[in-house]
Amino acid sequence: MRGTKLDKIDRKILQNLQKDGRMSNVELAKDVGISAPPCLRRVRALEKSGHIKSYYARIDAAVLGYGVTVFAMVKLNSQAEKDLEAFEQKMQQWPRVRECHMLAGDVDFLLKIVAKDWDAYQDFLTHQLTSLSNVISVKSSLGIRSAKEMPGVPIDDD
Repeated sequence: MRGTKLDKIDRKILQNLQKDGRMSNVELAKDVGISAPPCLRRVRALEKSGHIKSYYARIDAAVLGYGVTVFAMVKLNSQAEKDLEAFEQKMQQWPRVRECHMLAGDVDFLLKIVAKDWDAYQDFLTHQLTSLSNVISVKSSLGIRSAKEMPGVPIDDD
């Protein structure tokens, strides 16, 4: 996977699918300049190699009633691998935790959490997150607005 050299067509396929994962194979093939059967083979190879991990729909949180996005900086009392893994596994169980990133530095984890409102977040914070035995502290920052939300990564044209 890592270090695999992608040609110009593979990169163009990735660029297109990253923008629109629902793009039909026929549209994709036309845009990258090859016929549909080899395009589909390339997509399947990119999936198999791990370059394409999954496809999903981007949902508007506010439309579903999630009016609050909080970035929580969590500090643990132990950074032993088993404790880090236990924390990560717990985050997998909580749907309102949308992202969980382990960090180097003063904070161990950065979480992106959605809630219906501030009170719902406070309830989650006090009854679930800070009640975990390994959590020393949580610093919460309320998201005001998003100026940029781009899935994926930049794909160079080379």
